[in-house]
Amino acid sequence: MPSQMQYREDPKNGNRLSALGFGWMRYPKNAAACEELITSAVEAGVNYFDTAHMYSGSEASLGGILKKYGLREKVFVADKLPHSRCKSRGDIDRLFAESLERLQTDYIDYYPIHNIGSAAAWERLEGIGIREWIAEQKQAGRIRSIGFSFHGKANDFVPLLDAYDWDFCMIQYNYMNENYQAGTAGLKAIHARGMAAMVMEPLLGGKLAQRLPQEAKKQFDKTVPGRSPAAWGFTWLWDQPEVTVVLSGMNAMEQLTENAALAGSSPPGCLTDAERAVYGRVREAISAVYKVPCTGCDYCMPCPQGVNIPGCFGAYNMSYAMGYIAGMGLYLNATMGLGAGRADPGNCTGCGACEKKCPQGIAIPGRLKEVGRRMEPLPLRLGLKIAKRIMG
Repeated sequence: MPSQMQYREDPKNGNRLSALGFGWMRYPKNAAACEELITSAVEAGVNYFDTAHMYSGSEASLGGILKKYGLREKVFVADKLPHSRCKSRGDIDRLFAESLERLQTDYIDYYPIHNIGSAAAWERLEGIGIREWIAEQKQAGRIRSIGFSFHGKANDFVPLLDAYDWDFCMIQYNYMNENYQAGTAGLKAIHARGMAAMVMEPLLGGKLAQRLPQEAKKQFDKTVPGRSPAAWGFTWLWDQPEVTVVLSGMNAMEQLTENAALAGSSPPGCLTDAERAVYGRVREAISAVYKVPCTGCDYCMPCPQGVNIPGCFGAYNMSYAMGYIAGMGLYLNATMGLGAGRADPGNCTGCGACEKKCPQGIAIPGRLKEVGRRMEPLPLRLGLKIAKRIMG
C-alpha cells in the first residue's frame, strides 16, 4: 500500500503527524488481522496510534506488534491515564507503569488524561500531585507530550484548557457535534493556544457511515455521487486547518485503504462551498431519526443488571432510521429475545452506575424506559412469553 499520507504539524514540538490516526479501541480479536492492519497502516503512512489503559487488551496488542516488527521508533504512541482510578500518587505511578509494560516501551509520545470533564476534576488531581508527577515524567523522557481527552459540557472546556500548560487535547468532534461538548468553538480555542487537536468519534461510532438514514444519503449523493458517507465525515474534519489528527477505529483492510487514500487527498480547504452547504441538510435528516446520541463506546458497561445498553440504544435508533422491522431484528439479537438471561431494558433498576460513566451525558435509565415502550409494546411482550413457553 503506497504512502500518499497527509501530515500536519504539532505546533508545540514540530512533530509531523499523519492526518489519519489509528484508534486501537475496537481492534480485531484475530491476532493475524491485527498485525496486518498495523503494519499496513504504517506502510500507508499512518504514524499516530491511540490506545488506553482501560481498553481491554489494546495496549498489549499494539505494543507487541510494534515490537515484533520493529516499528516503535517509527510511530507516535498515544496512551491514556484513567484518572478516576487515581486516589493517590501511588495509583498514578502504578497505572503508568502498567501501560509501559503492556506497550513494551519506556516512553509514551502523547499521554492524555482520560475523559477529564472539568477544571474541578483537574483540581482533584492537583491535590494528589499530578503537576509534580508530570514534570518528573517529562524530565525523565517517559512522557513526551501531556494532554487530556474531553467529554464534558461546553462551558467547562475552556476553563480546563487554561488550567494547565497542556501540549495537546483530544475532543469528540464530527459534523453532528458542532455545538456539542467542546465543539467547533473548543477546536478553535485549542488552535488559538498553539496546541495540537486530536479528534475522536469522527463517525459517531459508525452512525455517520454504515447507519446513515436514507434521506441523508440522498442529500450527499445529489451533491457528489458515489462519495461514501464515511468519506463525507472525514473530509468535513480535514477541511478544517485546526484539526491535527483524526482517529479512526479501523478493523478491516478496506476501511484502512479507503481512509488512508482519503487522508492523502483532503488538505485544509478541500471542500467546495456547495459541499459544505450540504452538511446542514444532512444534519436535519439525521436529527429527525436518531433519538439517543449513543456512540456504542461501551464505557457504560457492564450493567449490574445485565442490560445491553449500547445494543438497546442502537436498535432503538435503527427502528427510526431504517424502519421498525430492521430495528426489531437488531433489538431481539441485542437482548437475546428468546433466550435465558435477557439483556432488555426491563432489567434496569435505575441504579445510575451507567450514567456516571457515559461520556455523552445520556440519562440512561430514563432513555431505556423509552426504548422499552417502543421496542416491547404489550403485544410483543405477550408474544415473547408465549414463544418462550413453546420453545421451553
